Parts: sequence; C-alpha cells; structure tokens
Amino acid sequence: MSTPSETAPADQDALPTEQKTAAVVYNPVKVHLETLKSTVTKHQQEAGWAETLWFETSEEDPGGGMAKAALEAGADVVAAAGGDGTVRAVAEVVHGSDAALALLPSGTGNLLARNIPAPIDDIGASVRTIFRGEDRAIDFGQLEVERPDGEREQFGFVVMAGLGLDARMLVNTNDDLKKKVGWLAYVDSLFRSVRDADAFEFRYRLDDDGNHSARAHSLIVGNCGMLQAGATLLPDAEIDDGVFDVVVMRPRGFLGWVRIGARVFWENAILRSFRRSRAGQTEVGKRITSKAREERPLRYIRGQEFVARLERPDEFEIDGDPVGEVVAFKAKIDAGGLRVRVAGPQDQTRNTRRVENAHS
Repeated sequence: MSTPSETAPADQDALPTEQKTAAVVYNPVKVHLETLKSTVTKHQQEAGWAETLWFETSEEDPGGGMAKAALEAGADVVAAAGGDGTVRAVAEVVHGSDAALALLPSGTGNLLARNIPAPIDDIGASVRTIFRGEDRAIDFGQLEVERPDGEREQFGFVVMAGLGLDARMLVNTNDDLKKKVGWLAYVDSLFRSVRDADAFEFRYRLDDDGNHSARAHSLIVGNCGMLQAGATLLPDAEIDDGVFDVVVMRPRGFLGWVRIGARVFWENAILRSFRRSRAGQTEVGKRITSKAREERPLRYIRGQEFVARLERPDEFEIDGDPVGEVVAFKAKIDAGGLRVRVAGPQDQTRNTRRVENAHS
C-alpha cells in the first residue's frame, strides 16, 4: 500500500491541470457494461482524464436526454455506445455544441463508423480513440418532415434518410431474426418488401433548380454511402464534402432490381475506387464515372437542400430507423457541423484501416 508521501504530487504549489471529461451514453441491450466500463477506466486513467460519466438509454429515450445531461455536466466528448439509433440521438444533441461525438459501435449496422471509418469489432481501439484521438468535422443533415395530419417534426441524421422500399424494408424487418443473424435479416425483409414495392409519385426541388416531377420505388438522401456487407449505395458520397448525394431508384421489373443489386453490391465500390485513382481524375476517367451514374434504374443528383412532396403518404426512415409515414420532407446540410472523435495520426489502428481501405 502506498503512503501519502509516495502518492503526493512532486510540486505541492503547482497549479492543477484542468482535466477533460468523457461521457458514455449506452444502450444496455447492446453492450456488455462490465467489459466496457473496465476498458474505459483503463484508458481514462492512462490518459489522465477525469472520471467518466455514464448515462443509460431507455425505450422512451434512445439517447437524446442523456446526451443533454452529459453536456450539462461538462463533458468534452460524448460517446454513443449502441446501434445507429443511439448514435443519431446523441449526434442530434452534440451537433452545434463545443463537445465531440465518439463512437463505440455495438449494433447491427454501425453505418457512421463504417463510413468514417472507425473500428467496428475492437472495443479497445474504439475506447482509446475517446481519450487519445482527434476531432474531425463532418457534415450533419437536418430534416423537417410533414406528417399526413399536417404536423411537422425536426430530426437530424448522419448517414441517410429516405422513403419507399428502404423504409418499408425496415418496417418489415423481423426483430427476432435480426437478433439472431444481424444484417442478413434485412435480406429476408427486402424480398418481402419488393413484392409490396409500389412506385410513388413526387415533386422535388434541389437547391435553386426549380420544381421537378418524378416516379420512383425508393428515394434516399445520403451524407455517406457505404452500407453493411460492403454494399455502396452512393459511390460519390463523402462525409465532409458539404453536399448531399441523392439517389432515385426506378427499376423496370425484376431485372431492374437485379441491375440495382449488382450496382450497389459490386460495381459502385469499383467506381468509387476508380474515381479516386489517378486514371479516374483524367478527362476520360471522369466521362466513364459520369456515364455510369446516368444508368436508368438509378439516378444520382447532388446538392445542399432537397425538398420533396409526395402524392400520398409513405414510410420514412432516418439512419436505419423507421419513423412513420410522411407526405413531405426538407433536408438541409450543415457542412462540417458535427465534430467526431477519430483515431489520431500516431494510432496504429488508424494506419491499419488506411491500408485496408486502400485495398478495398
């Protein structure tokens, strides 16, 4: 046991250094709390931070109220430990504050972590980032939706929001199957939703380009484009480029859906890598990628503000969570509006991910 003299600071007259404080907002269903707390305590003590604050989510509040309490308690970093719903709820509150959002991925999708990218299955690396990482400014999506009864609601999002097939798929997903097989449950739901995927009519405006009419099976506004299992829905999307990428899906029959599947699960990833390559930066390369984006079943457009009004109500989803039916929505981007904690330049996990990303 140490004596008081052994643990006392060397210079009794030195001014105390202000310690930073982290807070963890966790979903008790998604995390192993004992393991998470012990890992956080280890890295917190090594970094010399103050005692970490802990806030548990509930069915009634997925994390927003807890994130507010964390900020009021003076947290410099608020970590979201849970699925995409927890991340979105915390991000909505952290957005616009002086704090940064950290990610402790624990769900099925973990879409923001995949797009930064951040460690998915390495709790030690994720926790280390809270205390040793650096802040990165990313874009934040702001939504206003109109319900069938005329009521309007405000939301934020970090990944994507949309309506039609993808929202119906989420509504139809079997929760018990999702717990057993993870993202594969969405495949089961997809096949059930495609049979019900009636197209919808809508009018839209992108920035100041005037009003347009369109027909689609799915409409998605995205801040980043990578999904689970290596699927890439929006090949040009960047998390910090200051614009949305919008995709309109309008397949003709079964073969149209097959074509979309091939693009999303294979070709888009190739196009993304090619666009970033030296060849992709040439005039010929740019024409190739531009031509690929014009494929009939998929239409891509980009902008900072997107407004859509539907002919009839349809299901809407935000960052993978169904939020009910809407008749209209407006999406605006706050460029660089959210600070996210990422691995620092000296972190070995960051270097490893860069190598992996270069070969993906």
